[in-house]
Order: sequence, then structure tokens, then C-alpha cells
Amino acid sequence: MSDQVLLLIPSDPTYRPTVDDANRARDLLQSFLPKADEVTVAFKDGVEFFDPGENWSGVACAACGADAEPWWFDAMDAASQAQFNDLIVTAPCCGVRVSLNDLRYAWPAAFGCFALEAVNPSENELTAEQMGELQKVIGHSLRAVWARV
Repeated sequence: MSDQVLLLIPSDPTYRPTVDDANRARDLLQSFLPKADEVTVAFKDGVEFFDPGENWSGVACAACGADAEPWWFDAMDAASQAQFNDLIVTAPCCGVRVSLNDLRYAWPAAFGCFALEAVNPSENELTAEQMGELQKVIGHSLRAVWARV
């Protein structure tokens, strides 16, 4: 059986909260999701791609809405070779420069070097108020990524 993982990633891929703020946010998330199997924080060495796993359903261009999958894999490969330090690409579908972080992922995805993670939370989403509280503790806006792993 697969697990559902809620990942909360700062909208700025390079943003890292302090360890104290991260731990406070973890404790707060645990209080919001008391039935989760596990709630943790993850500090990554560099920027990584947090994808929805088995929930993957495609990606569209942020500028024109065209299907981005024909060029997305090559763009991701090039960005990964640069350790995701530069996420800006020129979308072949429309010629507009877009961030890989801002593409329209059918199931949300995000780039980051920090994540709050809740494994198998019984709730399907956090309320806007709960997200606001977490963002205040972290000091930055957060994106929610639901991954099936």
C-alpha cells in the first residue's frame, strides 16, 4: 500500500527557516494533523524537486497553458545538472521565459531546500488559517504538495 505525504515547501526554492522556526512549525503541523504517522522537517543540501509521486498527472506552461511535458523533461535535466540553481527556461511552446517552479503542475509540485512533511495525515488538507499560522512561524509563504509514494 502506498503512503500519502503532505509536503509544505517555501515558495522561494532557496528559502531556509531557522532550525528553531522549523521545529516550531513541525510541532504546530503535528498539532493540526495529530493522526499523521509522522511529522518531520527536512533540510536539503541544495534545491530539490518535490513531486507528487504517483499522483503525477502532467504539467502545463505557466505562460500559455500548453502541454509542457514534451519539453519539461529536457528542461528538468538541464536544471538538475546545474543543481537547480537556475530554474528559468524559455518555453518552446510560446517563447516566454518561465520558472520551472511556476509551471502549472496538475498535482502541485515545488522546488525547495526545506520541507515540512506529514506522512499519512488523516485530513485531506489544511485550512487557510492553519496554513497562515505555519507560514507565520516559517517566515515565508508555503506551497502544499501531496505526494503518493
